[in-house]
Amino acid sequence: MDFRILGPVSAEVDGRSVPLDGSKQRTALAALLLAHGKVVTDERLTCLLWGWDPPATSTNQLYTYVSRLRTRLGLRYGLERHGASYRLDTGGAGLDWDTFRELADAGRTELVAGRYSDAERLFTRALGLWRGPALTHVTEHLAEAEGPRMEEARLSALENHAEAALALGRHTDAVPSLTRLVALHPARERMRGQLMTALFRCGRLPDTLAVYEEGRRILAEDLGIEPGPALRTLHHEMLNGTLAPPAAPERERAAAAAQPRPDTPLPSLKTPALSPVRHPRALPDQPQNGSWGWCGLAPAMLPAAPGDFTGRSAETDDVLTALRESKDVVVTGAPGTGKSTLALWAAEHCRDEFPQGQLYADLRTTDGSGPRAPSEVLGWFLRALGTSRDQLPHTLDERVQLYRTLLTGRRMLVLLDNARDDAQVRPLLPGGGVSRTVITGVRSQLASLEGTRLITLGPMDRAEAGRLLTAVAGSSRLAGEPETVERIAELCDRLPLALRIAAARLAAHPHWSAGGLAERLAPDDRRLDELRIGSLDVRVGLSAVRDQLDPATARAFRVLAVDGPSRLTACAAAELLDTGVDEAEEVLERLADARLVEALGIEGDVGPRYHLRPLVRLFAQEPSA
Repeated sequence: MDFRILGPVSAEVDGRSVPLDGSKQRTALAALLLAHGKVVTDERLTCLLWGWDPPATSTNQLYTYVSRLRTRLGLRYGLERHGASYRLDTGGAGLDWDTFRELADAGRTELVAGRYSDAERLFTRALGLWRGPALTHVTEHLAEAEGPRMEEARLSALENHAEAALALGRHTDAVPSLTRLVALHPARERMRGQLMTALFRCGRLPDTLAVYEEGRRILAEDLGIEPGPALRTLHHEMLNGTLAPPAAPERERAAAAAQPRPDTPLPSLKTPALSPVRHPRALPDQPQNGSWGWCGLAPAMLPAAPGDFTGRSAETDDVLTALRESKDVVVTGAPGTGKSTLALWAAEHCRDEFPQGQLYADLRTTDGSGPRAPSEVLGWFLRALGTSRDQLPHTLDERVQLYRTLLTGRRMLVLLDNARDDAQVRPLLPGGGVSRTVITGVRSQLASLEGTRLITLGPMDRAEAGRLLTAVAGSSRLAGEPETVERIAELCDRLPLALRIAAARLAAHPHWSAGGLAERLAPDDRRLDELRIGSLDVRVGLSAVRDQLDPATARAFRVLAVDGPSRLTACAAAELLDTGVDEAEEVLERLADARLVEALGIEGDVGPRYHLRPLVRLFAQEPSA
């Protein structure tokens, strides 16, 4: 198990994500991880989840969050109750925050000892663990309590990394990243001094003096103080030409790298191998060594694409072709058609074409109750692009302007998942330039976004559906039963989500036969209950769309599902709804826009025909609907 809090809070087992249910559950997990095996009181957890004004049901809700978290993590990791407290025993699992601190501490030791090559390597590994702002997707209460010290540790590591690079004579490479960091953190004098040093050694004395004067002005206007003695001394040395040269020039660093010191063991920790992206045609304000993002690396926010992705080859080709033709893409379709999965799969297969990073946001709130505010999403993106929390603009317009400025000239892929409508998406578009956007959502209004290629997903064809079932359940479970496989697929409406759930249930129950699964799915009154496992549930997507309907349309949806046939015309719907034909057609069009009915086109004189798919029909007939 690997726990990660340097970015979105998550847990992984053998490279597979452990499903977590939202900000409250992620907050509880992060708080317990940060306690490092010590107990965390109910009062502390409640404060981190809800602040100082918790709901009356907070005790029961806290118990529910922890209970579900215990189920998600499994028995191997002891999440135990101790009086009015909880304690998490990670059993030796990795935590990226602990790994970062060990590497950063080791780097400081090498830096003090003058072993700059080893120090630079350690700080590079440490900073490579950051995947965005620490504690992303937790409550603001935990972020405010723990985020500042973690951010300070990151900035300190960036400064130490720059110090090692300057000692090695890498001032030319350091200028772009230090320029960016100083712009984001103008009051950090050490960072400003490092930029001055890099510029001076590049022979850019006027720029060096301008950086000093800018810092002096900012300190005077904002804080009412003068630069500290270290920065003033550095300024004086540059004016007199007495600044010391690099401590370990490039040739010495190369020799040290060729013969690593035996007395410099690296921590035995799981950290990623880093391959900084190099941009052959970087703009003047872009670092030539790829170190321009949140922690010196390009943002990489995309979730992993499913390894068992099956089918949709034509649609995938359409997405990739559109991106290569410099078009944005909208992937739309009914709930459960696999829009997000297709988008992630396509994004994974064009990573190399967007070498300066990928941004990702789920535009639906974690509890599915509504759309996420564009301002909040822009806050995530700006933080991932290197903007500190205290430098985030307050208004939406200011955030949009800064976001588009930071993306200017950079080739990045932005994936906006589960968009509600075009109004939510427009502030999140990069604007002109070489970055591209992929948007997924249900509503047809997304087609109004200019310059986009619309790709609409429906049910899978029979062959694709069979392959998906086999890929998830295992070929041995379905071998020699093509008719049963087809029956299961039809009971799932050949929807990727339903197919995946059915196959996962079969895989999770080795004693079930394929025919037994089909029999469990057959009764109308239990099919939707069968189509859920873990965090996957066919009802969830349908509920999210239905809850966006106005009350009159929602009532009509239930009437049509309960009393009408599976295929409808406006005339038939008018009789059922006791309304005029035009009004009934408008209702059907609103339901078609929400992908709750399928528009089949015009046939003869009867006008458009509409189809309620079986799973949607069963959902609408439920009393809760």
